[in-house]
Amino acid sequence: MPTPPVPSEAEPGRDATPSDGQRFTRALVALTRAVWHPDCSFDSALAVICEHAADALRVDRVNVWHYERDAQRLRCIHAFSARERAHASDDTLESLSLEGDDYVTGFEDVRALDAADVRLHPSTASSLSELRSYLERHGIQALLDAPVRVEGELLGVICHECTAGPRLWSHDEITFAGSMGDFVAMAFEIVRRRRAEKEVQHLLLHDATTGLPNRDYLVELLRQRLAAPRAPGDVLAVVHVRIDASGGVALPDDAPTADDVMGQVALRLRQLSSNQTHLARVRADGFAFVLEGSTAQRNAVRLAERCIAAVRGLQWDLKDLLPGATVGIAYADAAADGGARVLMRQAESAAERAREHDKFGYQVFDLEHHDALLKRLRLERALRDAPANGEFELHYQPEYDATTQAWVAAEALLRWRREGRLLAAAEFIEVLESSGQILSLGRWILHRACADAAQWVGAPNQVAPTVRVNVSARQFEEAALVADVGDALAASGLAPERLCLEITETTLMRNLDHALGVLQRLKALGVQVALDDFGTGYGSLVYLRRLPVDVIKIDRSFVDGLPGTTADVAIVKAVFGLAESLGIEVVAEGVERADQQLALQAIGVRRMQGWLFARAMDQASLSALL
Repeated sequence: MPTPPVPSEAEPGRDATPSDGQRFTRALVALTRAVWHPDCSFDSALAVICEHAADALRVDRVNVWHYERDAQRLRCIHAFSARERAHASDDTLESLSLEGDDYVTGFEDVRALDAADVRLHPSTASSLSELRSYLERHGIQALLDAPVRVEGELLGVICHECTAGPRLWSHDEITFAGSMGDFVAMAFEIVRRRRAEKEVQHLLLHDATTGLPNRDYLVELLRQRLAAPRAPGDVLAVVHVRIDASGGVALPDDAPTADDVMGQVALRLRQLSSNQTHLARVRADGFAFVLEGSTAQRNAVRLAERCIAAVRGLQWDLKDLLPGATVGIAYADAAADGGARVLMRQAESAAERAREHDKFGYQVFDLEHHDALLKRLRLERALRDAPANGEFELHYQPEYDATTQAWVAAEALLRWRREGRLLAAAEFIEVLESSGQILSLGRWILHRACADAAQWVGAPNQVAPTVRVNVSARQFEEAALVADVGDALAASGLAPERLCLEITETTLMRNLDHALGVLQRLKALGVQVALDDFGTGYGSLVYLRRLPVDVIKIDRSFVDGLPGTTADVAIVKAVFGLAESLGIEVVAEGVERADQQLALQAIGVRRMQGWLFARAMDQASLSALL
């Protein structure tokens, strides 16, 4: 019969004395500092935990095991020998099967499993061959094992092992061992958190569709390269690749989406990058390379040609799909004075000029266009300051029922009061779009328009007028759009049916499946949706029955030709007839003459908007119409 364990003054397992308590406290403080240190890795955390645990508990071995629940196995991930003061190499770490073993169940509702004698303790005495063989192979007589739990889930075990003989564990020792399990769990959690932080950082600096670095990443890289000294003759080059995903043609419903096209293009462009070039997706429709060195100038031109060839060479199931690619190149030599964003804008400007001449081609930015670019950058900075300076205003252009001469809605139009002038959105909207400012400004417009409309009252026995708010392509692609609309309605108290969001035909046709999903969520809020500038985009007449829209706004280009242009009359008649059959309201934009009004009324269109009825006006002037 095994001899019962008896603590003695000479044994490390004697009852804890004040000096033991102090030793445990010092170990816990030291571990806290070490494990939470920003430079502490998971492996180094396990190493320091095992060392402190072995010294504080005065045991021979400390091992950390990972519990693989599905496989019912314990896999050793760190082993420390106190006698040898050595950590085991990875190739010597063991793995134990627990299939049919009750060892793990011994950790239920305990801080630590204390086996004074492994031959007598229920969790180890009844163990099957692998665990029992492990204990015998290493001469382990006593164990103090603590579970490693994260959010209640058992991730592993930290084992404190004695080989000198059986040992009674004191209450303080058991408590300390449980703390070691907590520290290992802490190490697991710190690693998980750091990994999550890295993933978040990766997402912040990478494009979700292609996995490539994004614009922020490339701008920071350019800043570092521009700040670093460069040898005479060394050149920094930016090659901007602008992609026209549709190739400028109307595509059927089953055509690849813009994201599909950009994904395929990204794969091709990756093959052109190297250790000397850096590739990023810098816009929804654009990529950029950064090159550096004495040969960067000629290499940039070669790269531009290869990019164009790569996009031309893409094969698609749809034979009519041929995305376009135009490339812009900008250089910064050792003496150049300009920032990262300036260089990026120069390359983009060159790509835009190339696009004016051909579907495929490239151009190099030159000083002739430098002044225009600087003017654009100054405009961009002024736009960034405009909200804080209170320079943005909303004006409203009424929409009339031409039959009753009553105004039934009003379109919110952005105005910028700058240096004594009132600028229409057409003069600066492209800058807002390309710089990304349209997102925050779009939220402001939504909130302001809803707040203003909540103050409008209708004529007796009539519903209060609707406010129509334009949604940009960038806004429509943002996942937060529906939430932004809901927030604006909640903040203003405006009834959802009095808000109509105007979305251009081109925006909806970029990715029809995505558009349908967004429209359905907007309709679930109770708001109306208008298809703006109808007839100018992808010929969406054939898709109209699939789109959950309430209003079609016929573009002014078709109204201009009324009543004399036969083709325009036919187009307006066709649009009105189809819309009427689908229960969709029709609004004619740009009505400026009485003969246009009469022609539209003859067709059946009664809702109109244009200078014939009223120009855009501020909130006070609009309210006076009531």
